[in-house]
Amino acid sequence: MGRSVLKHVRVRDYLRSLVTHELAVGDTIPSERALCERFGVSRMTVRQAVDALVVEGLLAREQGRGTFVAPGKVDLEVRLASFGEEMARRGMTPSSEVLSAEVVEATPDIADALDILPGEMTFYLHRVRFADGEPMAIEQSWLPCRLVPGLFDGDVPQSVYGELRRRGLEPDWGEDVVAATEVHAADAELLRVPVGRAVLRLSRRTFAGETACVYSRSVYRADRYVLWVPLRAPRRALTPRSGNPSEAQALPPAPEQEQGDGTPADPAMSGVAT
Repeated sequence: MGRSVLKHVRVRDYLRSLVTHELAVGDTIPSERALCERFGVSRMTVRQAVDALVVEGLLAREQGRGTFVAPGKVDLEVRLASFGEEMARRGMTPSSEVLSAEVVEATPDIADALDILPGEMTFYLHRVRFADGEPMAIEQSWLPCRLVPGLFDGDVPQSVYGELRRRGLEPDWGEDVVAATEVHAADAELLRVPVGRAVLRLSRRTFAGETACVYSRSVYRADRYVLWVPLRAPRRALTPRSGNPSEAQALPPAPEQEQGDGTPADPAMSGVAT
């Protein structure tokens, strides 16, 4: 069994070196037969090595195309920043396609997220977000009309967060809920991926001080994103779980996070959005 494992590792490391130093994104890897002959191993051993690199995200498989070098993944960092800011930070050119920009009544779930009454008017913005011309995410956003009157007068703003700042509302913290699921037909067409492909669904409430100013729902391509969450040691608990104040112990203070780019000083689950 040890010899079999070593053979699998040799094939895997050879392929990883090819991907890293010689092949470009979209290039196909050597055939199973070629790899079997090169290393003197079985097809099962070759498939085990390839499977490992597919799981790592270095390789991708498509029916009719074979196995090829996968595009690199973008880290979906847990921080309060706009899509454009995040893509620009990675050296990519962001753009958007507006699918809908209209004024709609808040349904009960949207009203609850924005701390307004059901039926209140909201600005609704539905967009596909691109990086270097490739669709990366679909985003729906709702903003209370009374908070940003005339938002859609003229051109639709390129950045909702930027427009909020222009109006004196600084998005400084938020709440995210992230779930992994499969993409349905309508979103698959917009993202240019097969139906059933894995995606990340993110719901976010964005606040300026105590005011809920944006609620958004986004669908991210899981083949192009990896979720990255910075962690820090918790501060002293305000209320110990047992209810006994003597159990609350002070912890070393956590380092302050940088601000000025929309990153909250004390990040809750918050990622890339509006």
